[in-house]
Amino acid sequence: MRSGLNMSSLENKYKTQTEKYEYISKQHGGYYRHNFTDRAYLYNLYFPPKAVFTHLKENIHNLVLNYPMAQNALAELVGDVIHQPTERIVVGNGGAEIIKILSGHLAKKIIVPVPSFNEYANAAPKGHVVEFPLEFPSFQLDVDKFAAEAIKVKADMAVVVTPNNPTSLLVPKADLIRLAQKLEVHNCMLIIDESFLDFADNKEEISLEQDLDKYPNMAILKSMSKAYGICGLRIGYLLTANLDFANKVRNEIHIWNINGFAEEFLRILPQFEQEFKASCEIVKSDRDIFYKKLSAIDGMTVLKPDANYIFCRLPDVALSGPEVTKQLFIKHNIYIKNSVGKTQPDADRYIRIASRTNAENNKLIEALIDVMFLKSE
Repeated sequence: MRSGLNMSSLENKYKTQTEKYEYISKQHGGYYRHNFTDRAYLYNLYFPPKAVFTHLKENIHNLVLNYPMAQNALAELVGDVIHQPTERIVVGNGGAEIIKILSGHLAKKIIVPVPSFNEYANAAPKGHVVEFPLEFPSFQLDVDKFAAEAIKVKADMAVVVTPNNPTSLLVPKADLIRLAQKLEVHNCMLIIDESFLDFADNKEEISLEQDLDKYPNMAILKSMSKAYGICGLRIGYLLTANLDFANKVRNEIHIWNINGFAEEFLRILPQFEQEFKASCEIVKSDRDIFYKKLSAIDGMTVLKPDANYIFCRLPDVALSGPEVTKQLFIKHNIYIKNSVGKTQPDADRYIRIASRTNAENNKLIEALIDVMFLKSE
């Protein structure tokens, strides 16, 4: 009965598909309640396996009724997953909690390449963030120019998201090492956001997690929501060999920042390591096929992706990004992201599409071709 009442209240918020689009475009989650295909948020469709959900259901009484563990014990659980010492790890309520601490509390001046994940800039106080434009139209990061600008503006924190969001492009490991070395002598911490790195090829070789001993001004941030498909559990972590910096971040986190369901997920996660790796391989395979099919659309410019989403420039004769986004939703009940609101040239020509299953990706291609060349309303 209650479920029906809740659905009725949601339906009262919109009467038409256009009104539904206007409503959804202002939301930040809860999409599953509204019966459309979400190709905006970026997560692994093939993980967790059913056994994880069965375990959580079987333990629901204890997980709901009891206090979860605090930071040190949580860090030990993450350490078991990533094979790192506890003292190097700070566990956040999603990556967003740690980003708020980094940008909003610790950084006096933070520099971020753009376009990128907006939250790093949004979380910073006014006047505390410098946006550094990526090379256009390649969207590559020139780390030498980035380092020079960071030094020039006296940034004490620099952020690189790799693979980047929205571009889905990886920054080479050698470039990141060179960047860290350039920044170290100027007392600038380098935050490397590896939230989507599990979807890149040769992840073990390109991650900097195992190299942190060499770079005291480096920290890795990871939202586990994306790769592990657990957006609702809200788990992220910061990893650094700089124990003083780790303590500064840890001191900003309250005692029970992670709920019992997230804690239990971390506890059992090492049992599913092989299933997780296999799920990422399926994601990559789906994405690579999707990339080839998107690239075949006449006039479409498609950046070769390293993550589980694809960044495209629409053909010049097509509708704008906002119009394509709207028409996809109205006509086909599919929601994607466009780049309006990102700091970049030509933002209204770009869209970002999450890769899903092959069948869903094929449906998206057909829907995209159907709406791209409609007359603008």
